[in-house]
Amino acid sequence: MVKGMIEAYFRENSLVKQQIESYNRFIEEGMQRVVDSIGVIKTNVEGIEIKFGKVRVEPPRFYEIKGGTRRIYPSEARIRNITYAAPVFLEMSLVYRGIEKPSMAYFIGDLPVMVKSNLCYLSSMTREELIAYGEDPLDPGGYFIINGSERVLVGLEDLVPNKVLTTVEKENTLVSKVFSTTEGMKVKITVTRSKDGVYSLDFPFVPNTPLLPVLRILGIKTDEELMNVFDTSKLIIKNDLLYNMDVEYSKTKGDYVNYIHNRFAPGHPKDHKEARVWYLIDNYLLPHLGKTEKDRYKKAIYLVKMAERTTLVHHKKLTPDDKDHYGNKRVKLTGDLMEELFRYALNYLARDIAYQASRADVRGRKLQIQTLIRPDAFSDRILYAMATGNWIAGQTGVSQLLDRVSFLSSLSHRRRLISPLSKKHPHFEARDLHGTHYGKICPSETPEGPSASLVKNLSIFVEVTTGTNFDMEKLLKDFGVEEK
Repeated sequence: MVKGMIEAYFRENSLVKQQIESYNRFIEEGMQRVVDSIGVIKTNVEGIEIKFGKVRVEPPRFYEIKGGTRRIYPSEARIRNITYAAPVFLEMSLVYRGIEKPSMAYFIGDLPVMVKSNLCYLSSMTREELIAYGEDPLDPGGYFIINGSERVLVGLEDLVPNKVLTTVEKENTLVSKVFSTTEGMKVKITVTRSKDGVYSLDFPFVPNTPLLPVLRILGIKTDEELMNVFDTSKLIIKNDLLYNMDVEYSKTKGDYVNYIHNRFAPGHPKDHKEARVWYLIDNYLLPHLGKTEKDRYKKAIYLVKMAERTTLVHHKKLTPDDKDHYGNKRVKLTGDLMEELFRYALNYLARDIAYQASRADVRGRKLQIQTLIRPDAFSDRILYAMATGNWIAGQTGVSQLLDRVSFLSSLSHRRRLISPLSKKHPHFEARDLHGTHYGKICPSETPEGPSASLVKNLSIFVEVTTGTNFDMEKLLKDFGVEEK
């Protein structure tokens, strides 16, 4: 009976289903999401902008040296040492002094195609057709062909973004941290409670700053407002707050604005200090809550709740968060990795188009979008990362040669996960088998040596959920939840 259930499951599901579905989602939704987030290229030519529209990917094809294009199949790409890729077309329109001209779809470069994805010709072929085209009918796909080599994107395991995790660090300090992630940007925000009870804030470019002056500049100006936003009904939180107010006054001497200006923008001209402060707060402090002036008060409340959690954990009213709990982890599969790479390549192309526009204007040429686009600027960035495994943000080993030692080893390779932790350090707790791995991570399959338990494999029947794109805040308001 068990054997029959397993066979029935795999008649409907592939062992590399999660990789193929992730890539398909990237093609259908992720690419357009990246294009919409960039939106417009602001050139240095007065009154001229270039606006992005819809993006589309056509079936794989190859440009012959003698001219012309034709279909290409994976078997030919392997034999001729070429890349199995599809052309990407992006609608662009020239905006001159606010007047938008008709948009057209322009070829911007090639995107590698995953074998057996919806873009791939093999996905709709029968067993007999696959054999006729020189393919193994049992091969489930889930890999790319780059310069004739079969390469797989290994899943990355990372801590959950946009969720507060409170842990006990060395010397009994409490840390509430959140990886604030939005539109390809990821920043670490930390609120620390020292063993004496002093709150401090760390975020990019601004290390170890007292928390209360930051809250005041975000909109909680008076002591009465501070007492209201903190949960002072709990005596332990009220005591910590009163102590921090004394510490704050001893540091700022009552002039918190000048204190923040000097902490956030040391060495900057006096006229520019305020602009620098707001630039850092809007763009690098909790960017997932928003980057506008109206979002600043929300950021203050968020920081208050992070600080409260450190106090509650210190007094054992809350248990510390477990970083190794799989509910506090997320796995980046092929689609997420390709979306990061596509964003990087498209941003590079946008900067290159702006540069080419400036050059054309200086030389007195008429600005035409097709003459500004260099497809190699886009394609080369993607192909380099996929051919070498050197991903953005300094990650290495993301793209690997597919292990073809045996059929089972090739399946295993496409279900592999790697941890970002260094192999040189013990990381005993991270390497331990955790109860929450049950049904998700195979307890047996991991390499020996320094990579033991940092390189994992998905269990056989695991189902990888994809997350959601709907607005949770709007949903809660529709249910009648009001802001406090």
